[in-house]
Amino acid sequence: MEDIEIILENRPGQLALMGEILGNHQISLEGGGAFANGSYVLAHFLVVDAQKAKTVLEGSGFLVKGIHGVIVQKLRQDVPGQLGKFCKKLADAQVNILAQYSDHTNQLILVVDDRDKAGEISRQWMQQWWGHEDPAL
Repeated sequence: MEDIEIILENRPGQLALMGEILGNHQISLEGGGAFANGSYVLAHFLVVDAQKAKTVLEGSGFLVKGIHGVIVQKLRQDVPGQLGKFCKKLADAQVNILAQYSDHTNQLILVVDDRDKAGEISRQWMQQWWGHEDPAL
């Protein structure tokens, strides 16, 4: 899966229209969020086929700012402070978080400036907290 970054106009109905267009093309949003900032809304959504989503959205007049690989991280919901601890490890490695949200299974989705470093930190985190490296297990 990948993250698609979209710029929407900050006016009623834009998110609804975007969702309808994607749905009409059988493109499901697996997580994400949208955040107003003045006259525009910055949206990040997790999709299986980001290139198809980009093509469909641009063909409908939406501005797609980019497609990004993601880090998928499972945090322990029963342990307070997991987000802070994990993000601190990224910061200590000089990895900058560009976007953060959750998917439909409560996994942390991160767009970062260094996926290789972040991926290694994620693998170590999974081994430490879960005893394996695959967040799906």
